[in-house]
Order: sequence, then structure tokens, then C-alpha cells
Amino acid sequence: AGAASPRCDAELARPRQDPPPGVTSAPPPESRRTGSMELLAGCYEQVLFGFSVRAEPAADGGPGKWTPAADFTHHAHTASLSAVAVNSRFVVTGSKDETIHIYDMRKKVDHGALVHHNGTITCLKFHGNRHLISGAEDGLICVWDAKKWECLKSIKAHRGHVTHLSVHPSGKLALSVGTDKTLRTWNLVEGRSAFIKNIKQNAHIVEWSPKGEKYVVVTLNQIDVYQLGTASVSGTITSKRRVSSVSFLSESVLAVAGDEEVVRFYDCDSQMCLCEFKAHENRVKDLFSFETAEHHVVVTASSDGFIKMWKLHQDKKIPPVLLCEVSTSARLTCLGVWLESTEGPGESLPPEVERPPAKSVTKEQPRVSKKAAGNAVQEEERRPEPERQKPAPRGDQAEPAPGDSLAPAGKRKAAELLGAKKKKKKKKVA
Repeated sequence: AGAASPRCDAELARPRQDPPPGVTSAPPPESRRTGSMELLAGCYEQVLFGFSVRAEPAADGGPGKWTPAADFTHHAHTASLSAVAVNSRFVVTGSKDETIHIYDMRKKVDHGALVHHNGTITCLKFHGNRHLISGAEDGLICVWDAKKWECLKSIKAHRGHVTHLSVHPSGKLALSVGTDKTLRTWNLVEGRSAFIKNIKQNAHIVEWSPKGEKYVVVTLNQIDVYQLGTASVSGTITSKRRVSSVSFLSESVLAVAGDEEVVRFYDCDSQMCLCEFKAHENRVKDLFSFETAEHHVVVTASSDGFIKMWKLHQDKKIPPVLLCEVSTSARLTCLGVWLESTEGPGESLPPEVERPPAKSVTKEQPRVSKKAAGNAVQEEERRPEPERQKPAPRGDQAEPAPGDSLAPAGKRKAAELLGAKKKKKKKKVA
């Protein structure tokens, strides 16, 4: 683990491999076309693609003409890209090279890199415009200040890899899954684990619904739907192939893509397939959904190198209409959409998370003892009694409560003894 602050451009300079065939280098900033919508996709060839999309409404009220144009290619990583996330200004990418790179979409420049994790970056999630949450194969979940790019909290989340995470719309809770076969609920207000649920297999996707009333956990080709109120499975959706990506289209409708050319829409309440359509010529690697003032759109990326945008109907039983497509001539791995007017849900996490921790947070994290979770389906981690409480590990140190005494233990004991002696003297005098 290294420094958490972005490195300067001089430190980023290193020999770069040529982009894959058919991909051109990014033009100078002043010659780039700017637009309110940008398609972003990462690939095995270490490149982040950016395509600006112009949406012109049709006179008859139809989907209109959507035109994608190559905007930039960014070759900052030295290994394949594994995750991408966006807020209203920045795009961040995670890679197997163990780094998170930051790209400023307004200035179209490389903003630096975060190098706190050891191992492949497996998941990146923005919460609003103020916080970024990352997970990696080192088992850590890190909360970053997306303004100063400082690590606010580093949590040893799983005994194995963190495979995926999702932040509740309120910003107070997060879910994570890992290779230790657990589903963990995190209290982001206190930066600690709230519940642990043992699952039978390693899950690789977890996702909250838009309102946060339910969530899904994906293991191979099985999707379990959980209700927040009961924390129990209310239904199971079984796909024909391994699921690679899911996206909630509404509180009850889920889009599912996997190791096949077809995308399906499911009703989470009845677990019935509402519709399916052939999206690509090869397996679909990732999908993303968003809404504009006029349309509800789903974007898909495939191993065939194509990115496609689809217009959804209000009735999800009707297959969507293709708006536009673009070929990257690369093997795509992850996908995102940047909207210039994006305003994420909730601009900040609770104040407790925003407090800057000790400077040692950027150093290598100590190993946390691995206690067996037992066979309990759910268990709440108990806090140690105050008189027996040991100092928290560096890098995961809890903030002191407002009423906590910060005096050393020796001084506190001396004060107590003096107080007891004074009481005895008073009694004798009486």
C-alpha cells in the first residue's frame, strides 16, 4: 500500500503499449468534441474508451437520432480494466494493476491515481459527488473523499477477496460479498460491520434496488431477491448461463445479462421473465441503465466489441428499441455512462464518515484476527466493554465519542484514588 493522494503527472509517465487495432489516440483537449452524454468502456487491452453521444429529438415524438462519436482513449493502466464508476465530474477506473485512475471529464485530463489497495480492484461505487467506495482482492473496502482524494476509512471487510459492493440510496448502509462466502452489511455511519450472513457459494454481485427496499445477490446463474425488512430471500431467479451483470430498471424490474447474447427483464416479485431480446453476437459483459427527461435507456457492452444503447418502453414486456451502436474493436470488460448534469443520490455520507482519520490510514493495514463466523445465519458484531476496550488497529480506528475521556489510563486511575481519599477524610471529619 502506498500514498492515497493522487500522484502527479510526472509520476504517471511510463512507456505505454499501443492501443488495439482500430483505436486512435485521444486528440488534443481543444479539438475534442464535447457533449452532455459520454459512453465509457474499459477492456482487456488496458484502454478506457470515451464516445460522446448526441441525442436529437424526433419531430414525431419518437426516439430521434442518437449519434455516437469517438471522443478519447485513455491508456493509464498497465493491465486490463476491471471496474469503472462516474459522478458529475470524474470517471474512475480500477484495474488488475492494483491502481485506481481518476479522469477529469470536464477538463479531459488525467487527474492522478490512488494506490492504497493490494490486488485487483474489483468494484468501484460513487455515492453522490463527494464519496467513492472501492473494494479489491486484498479484502479491503475503502471510503475516499472525492474532493481531496484522501482515504477517509479503510476496513478489512472479508477474509478473502471483496468481489462486489453496493451502497444503499440513503448512504448509511452498504452491502458487500466476498470469496469467504459471506454477505456483509456495513454501517457506514460508524464504519463497522452490522451483520454477517453465511451463504453457500461465493457471490460475485450484490445490488440495491433504487428505493433500497430490496436487494439481489448473484451466485453463478442464480439471483436471490432479499427484502430489507426481513433480510430473507423472497424469491430466486435462475438464468440459463452465468450472470455477468444486473441493473434495476425500477423497484421491481431487473435487467439481467450473462454469458450469452440475450438480455432478459425479470419481475422481482413473481420471478417471471417479462421479455428477452438478442443484444449482441457474443456474451454481454456489462449493462447500465439511466433516465433522461425523455427516455429510459439501457446500455450494453459485449465481448464482440460493441456498445449499444436501447430505448425502453414503459411496458417492460415489450423489447427495447436500438438507439445507436459503436464498435471499439476491443474485448470489453466494464461500462459506464457520464452525464454532465448527473446529480447522485445524496451528496454526502453521514458526518461521522467524513471526519478525516489518522494519517496512518495510507499505510499498510495490519492483519485482523480471523474468528469463525459460526453457523448463524445472521449475527451482530458486539462492541467490547469500555473498560476492556483495546486500541483499534491503525487505519481502521474509530472516532472517539463526544463524551469519551482522552486522558491516559494512568492519570485517570490516579484521579480516582485521590477522589476516594478525599471522601474518606470527609467521613472522618464528620
